[in-house]
Amino acid sequence: MNSIAHASSLPRRHARPPVRSRDLPRLSRRAGFWAVAFAFLALTAFATAPSALYGLYEQREHLSPITLTIVYAVYAVGVVASLLLAGHVSDSYGRRAVLIPGLLLAGAAAVVFLAWTSLAGLLVARLLTGVALGASVATATAYIADLDAGPDGTPSTRSGIVATTANVGGLALGPLLAGALAQYVPGGPSLTFVVILAALIVAVGLVARARESREPAQPRPSYRPQRLRAPAHARGQFIAATTGAFLTFAVAGLLAGLAGRFLAGPLHHPSAVLTGIAIFLNLGAGVVVQSTTTRWPAHRLIAAGIAPLLLGLIVLVVSAWVSPASLALFLIGGTVAGVGGGAIIRGTLSVVIATASAQDRAGALATYFTSGYVGISLPVLGAGITLQFLSPRVTLLLFAAAVGLGVLAAAPLLVRRNG
Repeated sequence: MNSIAHASSLPRRHARPPVRSRDLPRLSRRAGFWAVAFAFLALTAFATAPSALYGLYEQREHLSPITLTIVYAVYAVGVVASLLLAGHVSDSYGRRAVLIPGLLLAGAAAVVFLAWTSLAGLLVARLLTGVALGASVATATAYIADLDAGPDGTPSTRSGIVATTANVGGLALGPLLAGALAQYVPGGPSLTFVVILAALIVAVGLVARARESREPAQPRPSYRPQRLRAPAHARGQFIAATTGAFLTFAVAGLLAGLAGRFLAGPLHHPSAVLTGIAIFLNLGAGVVVQSTTTRWPAHRLIAAGIAPLLLGLIVLVVSAWVSPASLALFLIGGTVAGVGGGAIIRGTLSVVIATASAQDRAGALATYFTSGYVGISLPVLGAGITLQFLSPRVTLLLFAAAVGLGVLAAAPLLVRRNG
């Protein structure tokens, strides 16, 4: 007993306190801003990468078109449900507390893609991907806005540009990467998910070191699912922005849902890399517009995007109905539509970021992205069902007409300066 007491009284010069995560150095706000943007890019690239591989899955697993539509439906349900259930949670619990689990869940989905290659594995992987994206898309956008906000909390123009570019740029890069690897590299489909898994692991490490921009609320409010509502002080602007998101994402969904089928059918080009290129040109054109119109106000961007969006839809339909069907017109139409869509997306997203307060920014963005991802899902699901009864070119005509009429009907609301 005495020896124990004596030992306990000696100074512990070699004892060190345990290293805790919060004691480790954080990235600067600027470095954290780009770290979150990279994580967002990696996540959205993962979300769309399988779009270029569905033809390979169809051949390998002998899947019917309606089965692939169900696979996409599972993903879409995961995105929308997660947006409604978790897209706003970071306003109360902190940005990192939601974004890091979202990235980890995406990593788990990538592992499922690699290890479980049957239809059941594909369904599980797409569901996990949808849940990860839905939880993270509004959170990452709000995080980027927070980290580049001014002293009074007003988000910068740059944050809207970077958030939109990371989101749409990742959606564009995913199919291009997957298609190129599948076409030219042995084991390309698996390598796609290895590359993306590595990027997601790096992203988790970077976000873990980023500064928290939204400290958890104390006391924390009771959990409630996201309610789809517009800010009272900017209701008209917000409704216009979400309407623009719905219609613009619907055009992207139309192309994503029909590109592979149309290329393999009327155009006789069943190529994974060509499918990836078609989607990349559509979404990539939007990124170019967003990065070259940084000084344009949101109202001007939205107004300028309507005409090329409609023109691109017209060219897409013409590409299917000329004889023979034209690959060049199909790619041109998708690109022109992407120019208009990119302008509208950045303009409407800037409106949402500017009109939402810091306290409910993720909630407002969750509403915005719910509208967008419902828009991107409906054409894919509808086209998958319609293709069971009608040809690809008739399906393209019907859905392009529906989206085009929707854009025309919403144009007065979209171009109005104030709601």
